[in-house]
Amino acid sequence: MQPSAPSSAPSFDERLTAPASWWVIVVLLGLSGGLVMFPLGTVPTLGGVIVAAALAAVAVSSYGSARIRVVAGSLVAGDARIPVSALGAPEALDAEEARAWRSHKADPRAFMLMRSYVPTAVRVEVTDQADPTPYVYLSSRDPEALVAALEAARSEARAA
Repeated sequence: MQPSAPSSAPSFDERLTAPASWWVIVVLLGLSGGLVMFPLGTVPTLGGVIVAAALAAVAVSSYGSARIRVVAGSLVAGDARIPVSALGAPEALDAEEARAWRSHKADPRAFMLMRSYVPTAVRVEVTDQADPTPYVYLSSRDPEALVAALEAARSEARAA
């Protein structure tokens, strides 16, 4: 009997999208662009609204496109892909503890994928001796589900 390969379907998948209030700001920036162009006439005003709103929307969308997944025996956070075998036990952080790890407890060598509008997070020690990164800090709206997915992936990797 062959050992089963890690599943390619993600056991956890979260996109850290920007909050709705940021999209209101996009609309307001579009209107501001229109006001700047208003003295030049109707067509430049419409152009100002469209261009300013489009630029703001691209900025908000790209910032909110950060993604965290646990897939195929790896933690994929943004551009980083870390095998779960190189990670220690994950820890779900409530809002207060997450704030502490973002500020006075933070290590500058840590890998951090954080978003200020997501109050909770997960911290995972990096156990690979060759990696100077002490831990991974990930903002997450559902830290308990991320912890459960990481623990399931770790036990699946140990069993294989």
